[in-house]
Amino acid sequence: MTTTGNAPILVGVDGSDSALRATAWAALAAARRHAPLLLVATLPGPAPYGAGVGIPDRFFVDLETEGRRRLAEAAETAKQAGGETATLEIRTEFHIGGPIPVLRERAREARLLVLGTRGLGELTGTFVGSVAVALVAHAPCPVTVVRGRTPGAEPPREGPVVVGVDGSPLSAAALGAAFEEAALRRTRLVAVHAWSDAALSASAGFSPGELPWAEIETAEQVVLAERLAGWRERYPDVPVDRIVTRDRPVRSLLHEAEHAQLLVVGSRGRGGFSGLLLGSTSNALVHSAPCPLLIVRPGAG
Repeated sequence: MTTTGNAPILVGVDGSDSALRATAWAALAAARRHAPLLLVATLPGPAPYGAGVGIPDRFFVDLETEGRRRLAEAAETAKQAGGETATLEIRTEFHIGGPIPVLRERAREARLLVLGTRGLGELTGTFVGSVAVALVAHAPCPVTVVRGRTPGAEPPREGPVVVGVDGSPLSAAALGAAFEEAALRRTRLVAVHAWSDAALSASAGFSPGELPWAEIETAEQVVLAERLAGWRERYPDVPVDRIVTRDRPVRSLLHEAEHAQLLVVGSRGRGGFSGLLLGSTSNALVHSAPCPLLIVRPGAG
């Protein structure tokens, strides 16, 4: 996630508990990088057909008052996030408009966009709100969705960084981001390379029982070692655990993330279609990861 200049870490603020948890997480991430924290709140104005028609001036004053209140609450949360945030530079912005277009535009100058799982106006039974889903797919920078082990829980702050590795270009970018995160957090990295019977059987034209599993596993171990080699030289102080497993990527990553403080993936994997905004693995993890999920997008970071 290294960017040119001191780009901010951007957080969408809406007054919800989920957004405040995301703010605290982002404050620590910004402090580790000596980067500014940019808190952005939005509130919708009048519908287009009613704009300027009978709208009292007080309406816009009340909107801004509420937006500033939410920003002040989030700024205080950021200050209280931990000792590392004592000298954190906190910026705030209030916009009248929809959160998706506003945050997409502000994310053009950010190194990372951080979001909660649900906003104030969304059903508490949903796993991830519509704003988070849309921005994960469309934001021009890496996105972190801050999740806990259970809905409404605080995100974990201990454990390794887990990254999915499949050999795709975005997987390589995700690997770089994961090494950086592990180094900043002074923790170990768990690199997971998963492959399944179904995928290999289909591509090779064999039934699962006919495939040379020992040879395949050796080859997959080599693939993972090659992907890690350059990054291990760049981050020699980061301990690395390598996991090669004959399983579906989502299931393998969820298993390893159970005790992790961060899960990192690319937005599309090796088998993803180039026209898709999110691959099946990253899309599933947005809704089910047991810890904060960092998604690296094409050209982001």
